[in-house]
Amino acid sequence: MNYHNITKEDMLNGDGIRVVLWVSGCEHHCKNCQNPITWDKNGGLPFDKAAEDELFEALNKPHIDGITFSGGDPLMPYNRKEIFRLIKKCRELYPEKSIWLYTGSKWEEIRDFPDLNLIDVIAEGEFVEALKDNNLHCVGSSNQRVIDIKSTLEQNKIVLHA
Repeated sequence: MNYHNITKEDMLNGDGIRVVLWVSGCEHHCKNCQNPITWDKNGGLPFDKAAEDELFEALNKPHIDGITFSGGDPLMPYNRKEIFRLIKKCRELYPEKSIWLYTGSKWEEIRDFPDLNLIDVIAEGEFVEALKDNNLHCVGSSNQRVIDIKSTLEQNKIVLHA
């Protein structure tokens, strides 16, 4: 897996102050995407031990509320295994910190993925320029949903994050 950046104190990609891992690779190619540089799965840098150490060192700070996986798309097939390994490690080391994930895929396409229960919130759906709305919380267009995973799985229906 490749990545473009690790943002160590972010307040735009989830609740609170977050660490964000921006992965490489996205096949959605949404018109007017805010991160088209991340589309190439071979772009950026290899996510190696040094990058992982940097990620977890940033996450270890007490004022950090959690981690967000974004990109690109963390759930592209070539990113999935490594992303879920990192999610498991985050959950084990920092059970009190929240885990968010952004994907262009719809909930209906990913809901059967193993280990989704380890994620707190998924912001899902492709960005659609015609539905752009700057007043939305954590997404860019009105077709996208910010889903509370635990409640959604418990109730067997989509529950939006408040």
